[in-house]
This record gives sequence, structure tokens and C-alpha cells, in this order.
Amino acid sequence: MTYLVDILRRGGVAVILTDTIYGVVGSALSEKTVSRIYRLKGRNKKKPFIILISGPKELERFGVKLAPKERAFLSRSWPLRQASLDHTRGKQGRRRPVSVILPVPHQKFEYLHRGTRTLAFRVPGPAILRALLRKTGPLVAPSANPEGSPPARSIRDAEEYFGPRVDLYVDGGRKQGRPSRLVAFEGNEIKRLR
Repeated sequence: MTYLVDILRRGGVAVILTDTIYGVVGSALSEKTVSRIYRLKGRNKKKPFIILISGPKELERFGVKLAPKERAFLSRSWPLRQASLDHTRGKQGRRRPVSVILPVPHQKFEYLHRGTRTLAFRVPGPAILRALLRKTGPLVAPSANPEGSPPARSIRDAEEYFGPRVDLYVDGGRKQGRPSRLVAFEGNEIKRLR
């Protein structure tokens, strides 16, 4: 893990297994790294990335101010092992990680929110991922595939997509996961977007 942490702290890009699927990860606090990942994926520049954080306290780095209802929801939903609400469950009753869209008012994060002034955040369930995030800081974590292609299910898939343009590949085995549940707050309602 030390080598991975060093690469990510220096602004590098890696492919790792997240709590959902393989992701292309890099520092969310480095505009240069975020731009590199957009180019690598051929991603629509109007679409923000989901950001993985180690815990709700990290939201303060982005100027997010939580209302009591939002704070209560996050305490029940992050990380996944604490999730208890029905809308965190998939069609077969399995719980899915929850990414939450929150307002990010600061202009300095436009390279992340792409003019939307909102970002989606998630605290991953696996303790090893949260430990990584405590060492690296917040990471953008889009799926490991070029825009329009199926998500990589293995490191071999990711290597075929990106080759030497990624600094490090970390093999987590074969994974056929699903993207996280995506929700947003609208007044007193929680709206499920995905």
C-alpha cells in the first residue's frame, strides 16, 4: 500500500478495486490529476466524478455544510455496513454503497464540479479503502473504462483499455460489481437518481 500512497500523493493515477467496481483513482485536490483522468477516459467534461472520502469530516475540505437531516442520513448510510434504509438496497435486496450529491459552493472546485456547484461523495465500506483515503486524502474514482465502454472487470481489462498511461495497476481479482446508488437531497425529500 505504501507504493500506491506515494504515487497518489505525487499526483499519479492508479487503477484499483473500489467498493463497487474497478476505478481510475487520483487526488481530488489536484486539478492537474483530475484533468489527466478526464483525458485518459475520454470523459465528457461536463460530467463530474464521484469522490471517495474517508469519512463525513472530509466534506469540510470542500466547504460542504450539512443540514441536520443530511447529517442523520449520512450517519446511517456511510459506510455501507451502517446502511439501514430501504433505498440503499438493490433489486435482490443486497445493499449497495451510497453516493450522495451535495452542494459545493466554492469556485475553486470548479475543476471538479464542472459548473454544477455540486459533487457526489461516498465513504467506502471496506476498512482498507478508508485507511488508504486517510493517507491520500479524497480521491476521484470513476470506473476503469473509456467513456462508452463496459467497466473493467479485471486488471487485464483495465490494462487493455489504458496500457502504460496509468502509473500503477493494483490487482484485486475479478470483479463484476455495480455502480453505487446515487441520491440527492431535494427539500425534505431524498431523491434516488440511480
